[in-house]
Amino acid sequence: MKIEKSAYAGEGLIRVYENKKWMVGIKNWKPANDIANIDCLERHNETDELFVLLSGACTLLYANEDEGGGLEISAERMEPNSLYKIPQGLWHNTVTMKDTKLLLVEDSATGSHNSNVLMLDAQQLAKAKALAAW
Repeated sequence: MKIEKSAYAGEGLIRVYENKKWMVGIKNWKPANDIANIDCLERHNETDELFVLLSGACTLLYANEDEGGGLEISAERMEPNSLYKIPQGLWHNTVTMKDTKLLLVEDSATGSHNSNVLMLDAQQLAKAKALAAW
């Protein structure tokens, strides 16, 4: 038996470790997470998700639904080496720069079958981009 090492330098997310309970991924910048291309939020309906900023810059966009069915969009600029928990059911997305590297941990059963994607309308998109601007 020996220690296993994983790394990833490509675009987007790769699952570097997974078992029956949880998954660890490395999430790097990809065009869809660039501020110029961000267009949606997602939520995981059954599980939390954890992020740690390893390098670069990332803004976590998140939104709660108001009583009228609209979204109250907010943002949090990530600090390196801090753990950020996205609670189950919270709309969110990551806005990253080209040199960004995140560590992601979530339940291994999290996927499109128990998650939703919400495309942002023009007004929501303008607010999200303003909040995420560096």
